[in-house]
Amino acid sequence: MSIAKTYNPKEAEDKWYSYWMENGFFRSTPDEREPYTIVMPPPNVTGVLHMGHMLNNTIQDVLIRRARMQGKNACWVPGTDHASIATETKVVAMLKEQGIDKKSLSREDFLSHAWEWKEKYGGIILKQLEKLGASCDWERTKFTMDPDLSESVIDTFIKFYNEGYIYRGVRMVNWDPQGRTALSDEEVIRKEVNQKLYYIRYKVKESNDYVIIATTRPETIMADTAICINPNDERYTHLKGKTVLVPLINREIPIIEDEYVEMEFGTGCLKVTPAHDLNDYELGQKHNLEVIDILNDDGTLNEKAEILIGEDRFSARKKVAKLLEEVGQIEKIDDYKSQVGFSERTDAAIEPKLSMQWFCKMDTLAKPALEYVENGTIKLIPEKFFASYKHWMENVKDWCISRQLWWGQRIPAWYNERNEWVVAKTEAEAIRAFESQGKSISGLRQEDDVLDTWFSSGLWPMSVFDGVRNPNNPEFQYYFPTNDLVTAPEILFFWVARMIIMGHDYTQKPPFRNVYLTGIVRDKQGRKMSKSLGNSPDPIGLMEQYGTDGVRVGMLLSSPAGNDLMFDVSYCEQGRNFANKIWNAFRLVKGWETTESPATDAQKNAAKWFESRFNQAVAEIEDHFANYRLSDALMATYKLVWDDFCAWYLELVKPAYQAPIERETLETAKSFFEKILTLTHPFMPFLTEELWHDDLFGAREANDCVIVAAYPTVQPFDEKLIAEFEIVQQVISEVRSIRNSKGISPKVALPLAINASVIDFGKYQESIIKLANIAEFSLVKEKVQGAVSFLAGKNECYVALEDNLDVDAEKERISKEIAYLEGFLVSVDKKLSNERFVQNAKPEIVQNEQNKRADAQAKIDILKESLASLV
Repeated sequence: MSIAKTYNPKEAEDKWYSYWMENGFFRSTPDEREPYTIVMPPPNVTGVLHMGHMLNNTIQDVLIRRARMQGKNACWVPGTDHASIATETKVVAMLKEQGIDKKSLSREDFLSHAWEWKEKYGGIILKQLEKLGASCDWERTKFTMDPDLSESVIDTFIKFYNEGYIYRGVRMVNWDPQGRTALSDEEVIRKEVNQKLYYIRYKVKESNDYVIIATTRPETIMADTAICINPNDERYTHLKGKTVLVPLINREIPIIEDEYVEMEFGTGCLKVTPAHDLNDYELGQKHNLEVIDILNDDGTLNEKAEILIGEDRFSARKKVAKLLEEVGQIEKIDDYKSQVGFSERTDAAIEPKLSMQWFCKMDTLAKPALEYVENGTIKLIPEKFFASYKHWMENVKDWCISRQLWWGQRIPAWYNERNEWVVAKTEAEAIRAFESQGKSISGLRQEDDVLDTWFSSGLWPMSVFDGVRNPNNPEFQYYFPTNDLVTAPEILFFWVARMIIMGHDYTQKPPFRNVYLTGIVRDKQGRKMSKSLGNSPDPIGLMEQYGTDGVRVGMLLSSPAGNDLMFDVSYCEQGRNFANKIWNAFRLVKGWETTESPATDAQKNAAKWFESRFNQAVAEIEDHFANYRLSDALMATYKLVWDDFCAWYLELVKPAYQAPIERETLETAKSFFEKILTLTHPFMPFLTEELWHDDLFGAREANDCVIVAAYPTVQPFDEKLIAEFEIVQQVISEVRSIRNSKGISPKVALPLAINASVIDFGKYQESIIKLANIAEFSLVKEKVQGAVSFLAGKNECYVALEDNLDVDAEKERISKEIAYLEGFLVSVDKKLSNERFVQNAKPEIVQNEQNKRADAQAKIDILKESLASLV
């Protein structure tokens, strides 16, 4: 069967993904094999594939495919997250387009629309991951609001409540006026913004004096309940015990004293607004100040503001500033930069707000989650993220877990007409609980709030195997704890820490062993890729243009763990070129006619070398995988295939033009090709499966696929042979370089003489003659006068160019090389003459430097002799 001239990625991708699915290669069920389990970080149902998803899921697929080929029971669980805030925002916007206001709907009607939206759009990203080649067990696909997962969430809430971790109370929270919900601290993104700093005069009552305070938020002055000074500030001694009038509304408030105020900051006077600032709230509690909340949930001013009622907070800021100027109570206005919190989901500026919410105590729960990482039970890769993880876990705050939304798991709390409440799983259980306490069940209603999405996703590694509701079920016992988690550093605390907390609380085990933290995908200018900046390519478009394997290679070539990657489409082009290189190499081998003659010694030597080099590369790649250096593992594979196999081995063994090749050599080349396909498959699944089934390898059984072929294992290799061949490669490369630099045609055969010091060049003679196009090969014991010389290792080589040699130019070249080596020798000598280095460095490092010195000196001596021989 002939093979197409060029590789057609789309045809191969559609064909083999369907084949894998139809034959159940992604399916996993418990058996006697060692399990290897990954749970996919569930993308939001609102999401579509972006470059971050591409990177994250490519890494997961490489790991899962490799484990599958290693004979492990590989299980990759996919799924999506219900994303309360993001999804509700999408549904509200959709309804608005239809002329429907959420407020006009009942909860049930709204949820009906939300589920309809989810069924229509929620699976888009998972279908896109199929295009990427993701070999997930799609039969296990989960959604965080599936009935069994939702029940697990409710059970966990009740469990934590009964254990004393969950409580209800009024506290200052981060409020998102656009989403109209509370947020946890981790859902607030701090950004530096340009603002104005307003210096406002507060009139001291029954005096002509003014107190000047500085604020970026003049719209909140109507909520002020005190002015605070430092008791040690001599500038304001005369104000102690007095009161001031709030500008514009003339409400009287006291001047209080507290060392909390920094005398050097601003004017040294602080306006205290307990309802709209966390620090002010704590100060107000300390001094028993009134709390006046002037903002509605949507960020507009309410009647307690007395003025500008109904105005948006930012509009009110401008209007209050103008009113203050009109009455002469603005001292000055400065430009000012400060950090402002924004909602991670809606990007709305956060308002600190006192609110009745549900909280989860974190101090006790967090301790085991820190210990697991400290003692190495869970490894963060790379380790640089440990410091920030430790800081967060040691300073963790209680987690606000309630959200003022309808889309999500509804909190299992029930209220009667007196606003008394109980926690219960069902209405019937709530009635029994009220009755057992002798309380009324009149006006029974369930809590309106839902739980924070991260509360449900924190159970993900357990709930996908039904380990919360049924911890003794065989699947949970087999697959949990999972192996590797691949995720982004920005959700290390949102999600990773909470999974560890919940996993330990339920099982006394960590939910995974390794956490591979990917970097952020950035453009060439270092900017994070995003739709808003217009700097992010369409992943599907990339795969259509460069082939999925090409894009996978392009992503991984530029993605060391935990470091941001500067992505450029040229990486995808490099990946596509790599796929074409393998395809063309395969076409070359497939096109060979055979003869029954025995393989030559040169072909046998080449095979021995490549087998050792292959095994050496497998050992390198294994070490890279063991240390989660996936980018390095790919690069080692790339170099093995492109350089060692294609550029060297195939060139060494291929027959002369239109001549047949020895069958033994062809079979050896085919065997090597199969090994290369298995080694490359995790990175390039489609190309490798396409070639695996070519008739060059004979007919294959239905299940004889590279996706389940045995992955290469570390085998012994001959380091001496590899080192010898590196010198042979150097000889060939140097002859080619001389021919190129002198403008001599590659077709012109040249004489080569070698003064060998260690290697038996006789067994490599045929290979050198073939690849370097040598007219006459000789081994000599003395120098060849008038020839161009070079060193390969410690072996001096001579190429006689006769009339083609420019003696002056050759003298200049050798002189430059001597000068370079002498400079190198000076640096080595300087290091070895440093007593501190010699005493403190490891013996093998010192020996290595001494070897460098000896090698450099030997090369200098040889080059000087060559220089002297030129006449």
